[in-house]
Parts: sequence; C-alpha cells; structure tokens
Amino acid sequence: MSQIRAALVFIVLMTLLTGLAYPLAMTGAAEALFPHQAKGSLIERDGKVVGSDLIGQNFTADKYFHGRPSATTTADPNDATQTVPAPYNAANSGGSNFGPTNKVFFDTVRLAADTLHVENSRTVPVDLVTASGSGLDPHITPAAAQFQISRVAKARNMPETDLAGLVDKFTETRTFGFIGEPRVNVLELNLALDDLAKGK
Repeated sequence: MSQIRAALVFIVLMTLLTGLAYPLAMTGAAEALFPHQAKGSLIERDGKVVGSDLIGQNFTADKYFHGRPSATTTADPNDATQTVPAPYNAANSGGSNFGPTNKVFFDTVRLAADTLHVENSRTVPVDLVTASGSGLDPHITPAAAQFQISRVAKARNMPETDLAGLVDKFTETRTFGFIGEPRVNVLELNLALDDLAKGK
C-alpha cells in the first residue's frame, strides 16, 4: 500500500512540475524575452493581424510578388475522402513528397517554368517552381524577387529601379552571418508595396 501511495504522489508531483509549472515558466520566459515570436510572429497593420513572419500567403495578383508554390492540401468540401489544393494551409503542413525523377513533379515544374517564361525570359529561379518541404515557407530568394520586378512594376505603373531598391531593402542576410541564405519575406515586401501606394 505504501508503494502505491508513493507512486501516486510521484505521478501527481511530476504532473504538476512537468505538465504545469515547467510549461508556465517557459511560456512566461518566452513572452518576456521574445514577445513577438512567442505570440506567433504576427504582423499587424492598422491594429489588424494580416499574417505572420513564419507562414507564407498565396499572392496571385500581378501587382504583388508571389511566394513559392505550396503543396499543402485540405479536405475536399464535396468529398471528405479526397483532398484539394489549399496553398499555405498551416493545418496541413507538408511538401509534395515527389522525387526529382517523378513524372508528375517534372511536369508540374516544367508547366510552372513555361508560365513564368511568358512573364520574363530570364532563367527561372528554382524556388519559384518548387514547393518547400513544409509548403508554408514565407521567403523567396532575392533572385526570385528580382525575377518578378518587371511584372509588378508594370502592374503598379512604377519604375523598376524603385522596386529593385525595395527588394534590396527587404533582403534579409544570413542569420548570425553564416546560417541559412539571403532571403526576402514576401508578405513584408508586399505590405511595403501597399504602404508605398498609399503614400505611407
């Protein structure tokens, strides 16, 4: 009986420590030290949440820079046993899982590249025709942003040099100077474009 009592006390104690006290302490520390990140790295405009630094959005209009293709899906509303494309669906993060020799993958990339070649005859950056592993990546390479400048400039009736300067301004360098690659957050760049159009 004493062993059962000791086991129950241990379970209750560990539940309180690891299930309550530790998570509360870590949450409090995160909010104190990294408040922006602890709240989801949310981006606000005029007091309204418009997105997150960490999750891409599906921009399709010519006046916006477009992110990477997204392979995320959701349940088909007409048939729950099937799925339909749902770009940047954070509830279903994942890539296409197609290998580089898969015919569907090859055809999808070729179709995307052909479509982009109509917009710009330059070499298409690979991140504009392939999804990231999560399907949620909010960033593109500086080359992918520069590739889109002529389309966005035409749609907004802006000089390409102004857009090139904006892309340079929003190009993030490697973290700590050596982690990752230079990148551009598509949402932040597009919000800056809208601010520019509003004269902010």
